[in-house]
Amino acid sequence: MMRTADFDFHLPPENIASTPARPREAARLLVIPASQAPETPLPRGVTTGTVKDFPKFLRPGDLVVANDTEVIKARLDAMRGHAKIGITLDRILPDGSWHALARNARRLHAGDRLTFSDDSVTAEIITNEGDGGVVLRFSAEGAAFDAFLTRCGALALPPYIARPSGPTEQDAIDYQTIFSREKGAVAAPTAGLHFTPALLDAIDAAGAERCTVTLHVGAGTFLPVRSDDLSQHVMHAEWGEVSMETAQRINETRRRGGRVIAIGTTTLRLLESATAKDGTVAAWRGETSIFITPGYRFRAVDVLLTNFHLPKSTLFMLVSAFAGMETMKRAYQQAITEGFRFYSYGDACLIFRREDVRHD
Repeated sequence: MMRTADFDFHLPPENIASTPARPREAARLLVIPASQAPETPLPRGVTTGTVKDFPKFLRPGDLVVANDTEVIKARLDAMRGHAKIGITLDRILPDGSWHALARNARRLHAGDRLTFSDDSVTAEIITNEGDGGVVLRFSAEGAAFDAFLTRCGALALPPYIARPSGPTEQDAIDYQTIFSREKGAVAAPTAGLHFTPALLDAIDAAGAERCTVTLHVGAGTFLPVRSDDLSQHVMHAEWGEVSMETAQRINETRRRGGRVIAIGTTTLRLLESATAKDGTVAAWRGETSIFITPGYRFRAVDVLLTNFHLPKSTLFMLVSAFAGMETMKRAYQQAITEGFRFYSYGDACLIFRREDVRHD
């Protein structure tokens, strides 16, 4: 039985980034080579410089897949009568209502009406799930709702990015990726934050191809794993889409022997959700709550570019499954010792999948 405590490590506060590297591709890069099997000697990460070096590790015919979600201003201050209620939008549901996380949720009941500083929009509580989760329906939809969020919402920055006065105007720029196109994410797909037009040109010059998928990162990404027994953990759901064109390009890359390189764990989770047991990727649209831990057999992705993740987080569990738990613990210790910057605005690592975790 795997336990959450198995994925713990000590991270000094000085290794947590509060601002991104400038320019974006100047973030440091740690390359983690593949370990061929559990019994082989563990490879050391190789410090290669910066994310600007990423194209050097690409081959002609590789396919680089990024997440094109756009971060919305998902944090809202609401009132139920005289009671203040903090709302963080999570994801839109098929019927147009929203799942959200609420502070002081115990005060909310079905039928309650929430008001905001913009009194032209209200929200009705549909369901109180009892664990801080609520379902609510806004009085505005579509473009009117987007305009409401622009006026009244704020970025839901992770708690480790200290902003006592709230997110800054610079955060509004820094917390979007160059790929952002489809509105709906609460949090940024942070590996994409490193990319610039110049870096995309260098990827093209290396002979690799590019495409995108959409996974709207939800508020659940900020929640800790509360059960020590991982078999008891319920992963939060997130909405995503893989287009027919992208699925065909991935399958064609596989047929000609190219590699699929995922930009971020969000891209990886979505691709694994859309891939059949035989490794074929199909067009896919819906919610995924895939939870990847060591022992998982990967089907879709060969290489992963990602940031450095929190101790005991589902994302550190995912990268441990991808490269091996001991390999990742050793690489993270090297990163900490060498002063790499962690989390959303931090540095990156390029991980080559351990061969024995490839789907048969």
